[in-house]
Amino acid sequence: MPRVLAMGDIHGCATALRLLLEALRLQPDDTLITLGDYIDRGPDSASAVQQLLELARTCRLIALRGNHEEMLFDALRSGVACSLWLQCGGQATLAAYGADHDMPRLPDAHLQFLQSTLPMYETPTHFFVHANYEPHLPLDAQPAEVLLWRSLRDVIPAPHVSGKIAVVGHTPQPSGSVLNLGYLKCLDTGCCYGGWLTAIDVATGAAWQANQRGELRTIPPLLAGG
Repeated sequence: MPRVLAMGDIHGCATALRLLLEALRLQPDDTLITLGDYIDRGPDSASAVQQLLELARTCRLIALRGNHEEMLFDALRSGVACSLWLQCGGQATLAAYGADHDMPRLPDAHLQFLQSTLPMYETPTHFFVHANYEPHLPLDAQPAEVLLWRSLRDVIPAPHVSGKIAVVGHTPQPSGSVLNLGYLKCLDTGCCYGGWLTAIDVATGAAWQANQRGELRTIPPLLAGG
């Protein structure tokens, strides 16, 4: 039976991404929703984006946009590697694409992939955004600033009026475990800070985690908060 899976913030952690994708054993009918922040902080953003490009040929990949992609676009539009982006891990992306302080020239396929990312995605039971949401607003009327930037450390939202379960990233969980509030799950488990890259099966709650040290673990639904 086709699966719907979601994956948290990758942040250039190409080793963890490779291990996790191998563990998921994705099939052509499976859908994988990636929650944004593919670049910055981690050591190999270029390799991470390339893996996602290849993955899009083997399963149904729904790639959402994160605030780090938005910062890259701002820098590319201005032609200057802005200080905010560099302070937020952009220097690692410059290095991964062979640049120093000048803006990198991303391969066309990489840039097109990042530019094609979506603000949100929804299924009959869940909705997926990078960062956060306004609980009282329809999903098609959510402010971009909230979707991309608002941390759960600042605002824990109430359940959404649609009754759907929210799946988000953006706010690293220092415990390395999925934050599960029942109506909201946060899958950013801090891979780029030495934690884990997490993917969950949306229907069962089963979870898989990999890290940059080459470790892999599977978490049963009850322990993952399914």
